[in-house]
Amino acid sequence: MALLLGLALLDGLAYAALVFMVAVGLTLVFGVMRVLNVAHGGFFALGACTAASIGIFIASAGLSPWLSFGGLVLAAVLAGGALGALVEWLLLTRIYAKDQVLQLLVTFALFMIFEDLQKVIWGVQPLFQDTPVKLLGTIDVPFGDDVITYTVYQLFLLPAVALATLGGLAWFLRFTLTGRVIVAVTLDREAATAMGIDAARVYLLTFAFGAGLAALGGALASPTTSLVPGVGTNMIVLSFAVAATAGLGQIEGAMVAALLLGIGRSLAVYFAPEFEVVVPYLIMVAVLLVRPHGLFGVAETRRV
Repeated sequence: MALLLGLALLDGLAYAALVFMVAVGLTLVFGVMRVLNVAHGGFFALGACTAASIGIFIASAGLSPWLSFGGLVLAAVLAGGALGALVEWLLLTRIYAKDQVLQLLVTFALFMIFEDLQKVIWGVQPLFQDTPVKLLGTIDVPFGDDVITYTVYQLFLLPAVALATLGGLAWFLRFTLTGRVIVAVTLDREAATAMGIDAARVYLLTFAFGAGLAALGGALASPTTSLVPGVGTNMIVLSFAVAATAGLGQIEGAMVAALLLGIGRSLAVYFAPEFEVVVPYLIMVAVLLVRPHGLFGVAETRRV
């Protein structure tokens, strides 16, 4: 029992780090642009598949396997940052003034396009490349009277990247000129525009960065799981649950909510697998019944 509990907690921590990477990008985009981007899961899937392809290429070309870590970042830049900027410029700029229902439908259609694009480029067979996990090896973690052998990649690297992302993003928004400009546009776009701030550029930067975070989450997940069509669906649904539990637009709260839902899901996997799918959403519903605006949400203000 103790061994299973330890494994559940470690798996929950690693999974929460991945979910946070996607959810924080979703939260940032909504907090600044007020757009619920369903296509966020598509960026996750494309980032994961791109990272796996880059890792396979590095291995087949006989290059240093340590380059696979750089491949994870490169995949996030290509599948998230670059593609996200292109999507915002060509598509989203045309629907900002439209009804939110239309925005939701457009991003959902984009998500379905990304799903088909994944099948066209990578096919329907599982894609897997675990070089980064093998390179970092495993570590023995004492837990009560037992010892759990766990991968260094999942135990240290994933949570470290998530914490660095949280800290870096909070510092950027609060203490840099560009971050303060983003906050100004979030609070009052009209007033910020009247002061000479280019809101369109802020939106482009925000969406590209949010998509990049989703793709980075996918890239980081790629060495730990087989990638099949539909891999982005579960992640986007869970990310919405994290964002809603924290309070839409709450970046710091997304970390707490990701831990809550990630560990809850992992405990269900080990002790009640028949409830694995529903446990995160039961937690979300329980939170929203008590705090309708989320754990850290405030109805009267708009925050990032």
